[in-house]
Amino acid sequence: MGSFSIWHWLVVLLVVLLLFGSGKISSLMGDLATGIKSFKKNIKDDDKPADASMAAEAAPPAAPAGTIPGPQGATATATAAQPQPESASGPRPAA
Repeated sequence: MGSFSIWHWLVVLLVVLLLFGSGKISSLMGDLATGIKSFKKNIKDDDKPADASMAAEAAPPAAPAGTIPGPQGATATATAAQPQPESASGPRPAA
């Protein structure tokens, strides 16, 4: 129960061959093989430049870290620009 017999697979294969024809299936398999070969070639080509970039990353950086100045006074202006929340009883009276 749940597994298919050899006869089931033979019938499925026969129907597929009748629908698509043997020429169409062989050309699809050839296209698939060409795509796999191209994929493997591109993966192999991508590995070569990555090794060279890893060697360049091992060199110390030209400028020391932390030389970018941070924002000055931005926190004071950002908090002043935000509206104050109102309480449940209404707006606050000005002091």
